Amino acid sequence: MEPREATEKAPLKPDDGRLLRGRRSRARIREAARTLFHERGFDRATLREIAARAGMGASSIYRHVRSKEELLVTELAQHQEKAWQQFRRDMPQPENTRQRVQRFLDIQHELLSADADWSRIALRATTHGEGRAARHVLALHDRGIGLLAEILQNGRMRGDLRREVDVLEAARAIFHIALGARIPWANGLIPSETCRRSIATAVDLLFHGLRAENTPPTEAQA
Repeated sequence: MEPREATEKAPLKPDDGRLLRGRRSRARIREAARTLFHERGFDRATLREIAARAGMGASSIYRHVRSKEELLVTELAQHQEKAWQQFRRDMPQPENTRQRVQRFLDIQHELLSADADWSRIALRATTHGEGRAARHVLALHDRGIGLLAEILQNGRMRGDLRREVDVLEAARAIFHIALGARIPWANGLIPSETCRRSIATAVDLLFHGLRAENTPPTEAQA
């Protein structure tokens, strides 16, 4: 009997041809999906059409993605994790909790604005709760709320917030403030920078109720 190690597949190396071909295929799928969603709308575009636009067979696309909803949520999840990694990597000191929350929201908004098509599709999907994409996007929101709750929990432990603050409920409030501000941006009613300032102003107002008495107020970032 062969040793277990001999029967298991070795992980692909970064320069392995199969891995490189897979990356190129996923890039074509992303671009094809972005174009079709823009042309036909998310609900009307099909995975079969995305495959055809990407130059591959209908069955081949399932090697990379199982549904257009999965494709959308994967893109947004990558943006969210990238924002969190950047937030943790570039953390200046000293910085109070209000500043940390705003910095995370700014990083997140910058990434969403840079890839606005995906963001707009997701935001519009949440306003149509009966749509198939809505439940996938709404599930992703829980991760964003969790990240904000972690920032707030650290702030409460440091004494920036009142001890009785429910960090999870506060995180939900901040998340939905940001989400609400982004809906008019997603529908082309306000520019990206106006949206960012609206979020900062609203979160500042919320923090007047969260901040510990000995923590100086922070003005909304201009």
